[in-house]
Order: sequence, then structure tokens, then C-alpha cells
Amino acid sequence: MAMELIPALIPAPVHAGDAADSGDAAGRDGFPLDPLTTITAAPGTEDTERWLRSTLGAAFGLPLAPGGEDATHTIRLRIDPALDPEGYRLSTGPGGRYVEITGGSAAGVFWGAQTLRQLLGPEAFRRAPVDPGTRRVVPVTDIEDRPRFPWRGMMLDVARHFLPKDDVLRYLDLLAAHKLNVFHFHLTDDQGWRIEIKRYPRLTEVGSWRARTKHGHRASELWDETPHGGHYTQDDIREIVAYAAERHIRVVPEIDIPGHSQAAIAAYPELGNTDVIDTTTLSVWDTWGINANVLAPTDNTLRFFEGVLEEVLDLFPAATSPFIHIGGDECRKDQWKESPAAQARIDELGLANEDELQSWVIRHFDTWLTARGRRLIGWDEILEGGLPTGAAVSSWRGYGGGITAAEAGHDVVMCPEQHVYLDHRQDGGPDEPMPIGFVRTLEDVYRFEPVPAGLSEDAARHILGTQANVWTEVMQNRARVDYQVFPRLAAFAEVAWSPLPAPADRDYADFERRMTTHYARLDALGVDYRPPTGPLPRQQRPGVLGRPLEGPPPNV
Repeated sequence: MAMELIPALIPAPVHAGDAADSGDAAGRDGFPLDPLTTITAAPGTEDTERWLRSTLGAAFGLPLAPGGEDATHTIRLRIDPALDPEGYRLSTGPGGRYVEITGGSAAGVFWGAQTLRQLLGPEAFRRAPVDPGTRRVVPVTDIEDRPRFPWRGMMLDVARHFLPKDDVLRYLDLLAAHKLNVFHFHLTDDQGWRIEIKRYPRLTEVGSWRARTKHGHRASELWDETPHGGHYTQDDIREIVAYAAERHIRVVPEIDIPGHSQAAIAAYPELGNTDVIDTTTLSVWDTWGINANVLAPTDNTLRFFEGVLEEVLDLFPAATSPFIHIGGDECRKDQWKESPAAQARIDELGLANEDELQSWVIRHFDTWLTARGRRLIGWDEILEGGLPTGAAVSSWRGYGGGITAAEAGHDVVMCPEQHVYLDHRQDGGPDEPMPIGFVRTLEDVYRFEPVPAGLSEDAARHILGTQANVWTEVMQNRARVDYQVFPRLAAFAEVAWSPLPAPADRDYADFERRMTTHYARLDALGVDYRPPTGPLPRQQRPGVLGRPLEGPPPNV
């Protein structure tokens, strides 16, 4: 590998050298990008052609006109099915006459284009030229690359704090820039319902707004008395999904059941356990934690959420959203234990306990989704009481749930909170804003390993990949999300994409060296990341209570 000959790439490719590695010493100055440069796009690569024109064309003030089949001084885009579907080759032609990106599919071509952008320097990440007279050159290079995992994701919680549509679109661009291909969209929770459902308008009329918000950890005495809320219209959702699809990102919508549902119950009180509490007194929850108000296990509740999911499936087509996340986590059973109706349902179905009752609810929706060509995925609590055959698991409480699921033949996405929950603090210093959880530094994330040691070979094949999760209880706006997510998402992206050695053997010093360049890219993109030296004064939140956990996180 000759990484020093080309700009620092993140995530690191499988092989990166220069043309001399393949015997071509011509065109040592590389491929110049200038007003005569064209794009020659083979069938199936049109989305990348449009993306290059809209990004590089804008950044450098170039037309990047279409080129013909015999064009020189062109960026060639083509597909070779012999390559890995998401793999690509990127090389400069003899004498620097062209740059060629060949992908195993349209997605592979697109990921190659992300690498091309990095090769052109931080200015390639701006929206308009800052120095039009500067000569832009793609260095002489020969890159071969492919991802380690097919699932490379980030979950964004927009229920605790709503992010406007344009901020979501921006995050899709940031995922694409890091070759991440799954966007887990956490749309509903106790604190807000964020997706328009036309047959149930009160879900957003009532369920998307709360009167006030706890400021900091739930033990804080501080409140933000400003009403908080918002939702995405169905056309907003269609736009987000289409935007993701153009960037070869799959979207996994999450509709949380049977717990984390107080916003839905506030809008439609009949969904709650009305024989235990007066659900008409409930409002959208204004604080954090695990809520006792859960859905009633009634036929009415099942029909209601079938109706919700019918509209969700229409908004999230199977090609972009083969998986539907139904939550299933942190469902307290207190009300079910007290509810005559819930106990009657347990007796009617011959179930042993409330865990099996939750499993029955999950199985119902697994059957319902399977019949419509989709796959159910849920948090690892769905293992309790038995898991449907085709269901997949997001292993969040540690490795344990994922190991159990994979050994039982279920597909797994590894996202253990101890390692890749980006709401956890990045440093143990006193200036860290609203510090939550264990310290997870940039290096800690870089040394995360998604496939646990000791997993059998058959079970390891069920690890679809990995995902970083962003819970927004203490992230009130885009700047706070940026601070918690970056730069750690760059380290996570390399873990998900690159064939790294064992955690202890990873060259973190080299990653830090490459990050020096990558910080300039993030600056150009306007990302409000945590600086390596610590938070800027405006990024601090003095006096706002967090919940820091001391010591190393448990390896469970």
C-alpha cells in the first residue's frame, strides 16, 4: 500500500497505490479537473453522474458536461458485475487522460465517487468555488476497494428532539460521504410522533408536540418551557427516501411498539391500558427514561398499528426499505400485570407470562410484515419470550443478545451501547457538555470490533454489519448532534467498511494522521464536530446535569 502518495482517505481502502504499482509511469502529474473535463457515464451510472455534477461541479465551478464514448479528459463511470456489488476500482488512465471508476453495481460506482471527491481535497466539499484559479488534480492512483459489511448504518432519533427535514437530508449526505449505507430513522417514542399518518391525524396533531422538555438528564431540575415538536409530512418522507435512494442508502423506519408509545396513547387514549389508568389524562411525555405507559395488547391496538404500517410501507418502498423496525425495547410490564384485559389475553392464548405476551405482539407483526414482503427487525429484547423465525435483531444492550440471536440463526446488526452509542460522552473532562454514559473516545470507537470473539463460523455469517446509534435526549439541535456524532462517526465508518486487524493491532496513529485532512473536509461541510483539544466555549453547557458513568464499560 502506498497511502503516502495520495491524500488521506477515510475509510481506508483495501488497496491504494499509484500507477507505478501497475507499471504505468506516464502522466505523473495526475488527472487535471478543468472546464474541459467531461463525465462519460455508462448505463446504470446516471445517479453518480448527476451527483458528481452537482457536487464537484458546484465546488469548482465546472460544467462537467456529458462526454461521448471515445472522450478523453473525462471521468469514466462503468459497471463490472464481476466486482463485489459495493466494490469499485478507481484509477487514472495512461498519461492522465482520464479517471475511471468501475463498480460492481451502481452503488459501487457511487462509493468510488466518494473516494474521488476526497482525492480532490477539502475544497471539493464546499458548495461554491473559494479559489477558482487553483488547478485541481486527481493524483496518479490505482485504488481497489470493497466493504467488509453490507450493513453500515447510523440510527438518528428524531422523536426526543425533532430535526427539520433539511437537517435529515444533510445527514444522509454525511453518511454517504463516509460510505455508510443504512439510515435507521427512529420516528416515534414517548416524547413525540414524527410521521404523518393520514388515517390517524391526531398522531401528529397531538402526538408530535409536548408542552415542555427536561433540560439535561432526567434527574436535572432544569426545564425548557418552550413547547417542542414537529413532524414530517408524507411528502417529506417520500423526499427523504428518494434522496437516500439516490445515494444508495437504505432507510429503516422505526415505529416503536409496544413500549415507548405514550405519544401515540396521548393522541388516541384507547390504545393504552384503560382498565389500569385513565389514559385520557396522559400527554406527550416531557422527560426521559423508561415509561410505564405501554400499548394495550388488544385487537383494536393490532388493527390500529396495521393501519399505521400500511401507510409506512407505502412511504418506504421495499427496494429502499426491506426492513421495518418495530422497536420492542424497554417495554415495562407493570400495567399488563395489573390489567384484567391483558391477563385475559394471556389466558386466552395459553401464554406463560407477560414476556410471552410481548413476543405474541411481535410475532403478529412479523407475520403481517412477512406477508407483505418485508422483514421485521427489533431491539434485542424481542428475544425474550421467543423470536419469530425470520426476524432480525439490533443488539444494543451488549454483544450478548446478538450472540444468542446469531447462534440461533437470526440475522444481527451489532450496535452495543457500550461501544457505539454516540450520545455517550467523548471525554472525561469537566467541560464535556451534558455528559452521558461511559467515555467513548475517537480511539475507543476505532477499536470497536462488530464480530465478537468466539462466535461460531455459521453464526458469524449472520452478522449483517454494524450501526452507530444517536439518541437525542440531550441533543436539542443540529449543532449538538454534530458534536456528539463527529469525529467518531469517521472512526466508525472505517470499522464498518475497512478490513481492519484485531482491535489491539489497529494503527490508530495512522488513522489520526489521516483525520488531520478529514477535519478540513468536515470544516468545509460545516460540521460542528468536537475538536481534538476539547469543546469550544460555545459547545459547552455548564451547569446542565448529565449522567456520566465511570470506568471502562462492561463487555457484555
